Amino acid sequence: MTPVLPWSVWVALAACVAALFCAALVSLAPRPARVPLARRRPDLAPAESALTGATAAATSLIDGVLQRGGRWQRLAAALEQAGIRMRLADLVLLVIVGMVVAGALGQVLANALVALLLAALVPVLTSVVVKGRIKKRERAFAEQLDDSLQLMSSSLRAGHSLLQALAAVASEGAEPSSEEFSRIINGTRVGQPLGQALDDAARRMKSEDFSWVTQAVAINREVGGNLAEVLDGVSGTIRERSAIRRQVKALAAEGKLSAYVLMGLPFGVAGFLMISTPTYLGKFTQNLMGYAMLVAAVVLLVVGGLWLRKSVQVKF
Repeated sequence: MTPVLPWSVWVALAACVAALFCAALVSLAPRPARVPLARRRPDLAPAESALTGATAAATSLIDGVLQRGGRWQRLAAALEQAGIRMRLADLVLLVIVGMVVAGALGQVLANALVALLLAALVPVLTSVVVKGRIKKRERAFAEQLDDSLQLMSSSLRAGHSLLQALAAVASEGAEPSSEEFSRIINGTRVGQPLGQALDDAARRMKSEDFSWVTQAVAINREVGGNLAEVLDGVSGTIRERSAIRRQVKALAAEGKLSAYVLMGLPFGVAGFLMISTPTYLGKFTQNLMGYAMLVAAVVLLVVGGLWLRKSVQVKF
């Protein structure tokens, strides 16, 4: 009689297949721009492997679904804001593969509930990573804005035009300022008005300070004047605002740390009790009153977390 393999082995095999898809997606990572071999030597164009073709077909299918859904533009814009040089369809395929692998590992190591939780955790972590990178780029752009304006002002004093001053920041500035200013230059080269390109950059980086710069440039282009002195004035104002912002952040750091400790304390105590005295918390799941107390604790924890967040979040 032929032995029947347990289902966990089949799940592990499925995870291995998904891992192969992950390896294929690595090959889709962006590389330096170069002329493809098919254009340089058409007779030596490499043949497409079966795995690469399957991956391309999957990404094309996902891309079509996203375009029909109507939300793909907002998600693609989020990838651009995060500085992730990857197509949205490739990221979605990578998330799907990660969910399959995480679910398979959860099924093998524990049970179906753990598998579902691990699979659901993959898109949540992906969203957290993307939003974290967006916030990081926005903070970096705001911190570099003063240096960018000083570089623009120096270029204007040297006799360069405004576009040349923007190009100087794009070539000599640090990331992400250089990338955003490069987008501004490229937008003007394809016919986009300079004011609109500056407004798009300010909206994309969610920078109120850079909005002032765009307004100053727009007013100067209408009424004339010394733009270098205007940029120096705006730079000084931004520098003072940044100093006050850092001071407020330092004063609110103690409150944020207290909020983190208070939010993490219930979980730490519950984990300690589960390890040291498992029967102590087990009584909460033995009757209706225990479940009601757990629900009330979760509700109070959420309310307290929102209250603490509102208390330590200083808008400036």
